[in-house]
Amino acid sequence: MASVDLNDRIPNNVDLASDRRLRRALEQWQPAFLDWWREMGPVAGAVPEVYLRTATSVDRSGWANFGYTRMPDYRWGVFLADPEPDRRIGFGDHKGEPVWQRVPGDYRAALRRLIVIQGDTEPASVEQQRHLGRTCPSGYDLRNLFQINVEEGRHLWAMVYLLHAHFGRDGREEAQALLERRSGDADRPRILTAFNERTPDWLALFMFTFLTDRDGKFQLYSLAESAFDPLARTCRFMLTEEAHHMFVGITGLSRVVQRTCEIMRDHGTDDVRRFGVIDLPTFQRYLNFHFSVTLDLFGAEVSTNAAAGYTSGLKGRFHETDIDDDHRLNAAGYLVLRWQDGAFRKVEVPALNALNERLRDDFIADVEVGVGRLNRVIRSFGVDFELTLPHVAFNRRVGAFAELDVTPQGAVIDAADWRAREEEWLPSASNRAYVASLMPEAITEPGRFANWIAPPSRGINHQAIDFEYVRLD
Repeated sequence: MASVDLNDRIPNNVDLASDRRLRRALEQWQPAFLDWWREMGPVAGAVPEVYLRTATSVDRSGWANFGYTRMPDYRWGVFLADPEPDRRIGFGDHKGEPVWQRVPGDYRAALRRLIVIQGDTEPASVEQQRHLGRTCPSGYDLRNLFQINVEEGRHLWAMVYLLHAHFGRDGREEAQALLERRSGDADRPRILTAFNERTPDWLALFMFTFLTDRDGKFQLYSLAESAFDPLARTCRFMLTEEAHHMFVGITGLSRVVQRTCEIMRDHGTDDVRRFGVIDLPTFQRYLNFHFSVTLDLFGAEVSTNAAAGYTSGLKGRFHETDIDDDHRLNAAGYLVLRWQDGAFRKVEVPALNALNERLRDDFIADVEVGVGRLNRVIRSFGVDFELTLPHVAFNRRVGAFAELDVTPQGAVIDAADWRAREEEWLPSASNRAYVASLMPEAITEPGRFANWIAPPSRGINHQAIDFEYVRLD
């Protein structure tokens, strides 16, 4: 197991103490990061003591400690999973060769770009969520929000370490730029469109952590296969933390659905807004929006860039080693959905060019499991309603379907009809205003929850549901 130095100014298991140049560079970046956190991190995040987990090792068991931490005192560090002895490249043209500990010159720009894009998503999500503490439905939920935020900050540190350690001046400049872009800023937006969308309320947060953080899971799994071993090891440890973010999403959505169904059962009506909960059609519209926006994050269905990343060994597939093929894909095909001759048809294309689509298909299958869980909650109350994922061409802005106007059921219609019916399928301003009206202020009293959401089935780290997860001054 790699030794973890928790007493260093920057906790780490990469032996910063022996690399004075790198250590000095990261220590010079650290104040800028803290300035960014104070400016763009959680509003009121500097006030409370929060019951947080903090990474203390990379051991699969007992890798983190739980305890109260004052938010500005959280100690962000650099942690890589332990190296695998004699690890070999598992795919592409370099399959079977030893993995790289240094960046090959031929792949320097492409690898740096992958790291920058991943790194840019981490502070972006913190910025999107910074005001949500003001309207939290409980201290339990506020604690979960802060946990996500500090871990997104640590994931930023993970990418910045790679930039500083392996890319010289270019890496240092890119690391600085990660703190200069701002989510939703017209002049300095974040790189990916989904990370410039607003996260204005807690239903949007739960959708984001259920769907967009799940995209992060699949991207991290792909990067964890990388021939560049420091990146692979970094992403393997990030996945350990990422699981909690998706847990917050699916359990949060389940609790929203549960509370709505309780009201529907107890009052025998679908007209639940008068009882101060989120109606299921509005929930479906939020699901439609966040699912379609997240699909765009995977990129174009057919991509030569994705093919180049695979053949060069930079980015693999989800669970690459479990796939039964030659892991080179030079002669393989993959079916991709296309709009041809007035219909959606599956068309075979070279598998190397369809890697984005394959990863998107893996993501959709995973999301369907979560939607099935939500529908089981609904059925358990005897409610006649089923949540569904919209057609993959619905509301797309990236890829082959970006120019089509498609209903959630998969019908292609003209632009005027789509605009006329848009509010049937996506959250309208009035929908968002109603959801926001349910969250006028923060609820932080231990054991108390907003009316629109059910309590969780269990607490964090075996604590009671009414445990004091956040201590306010």
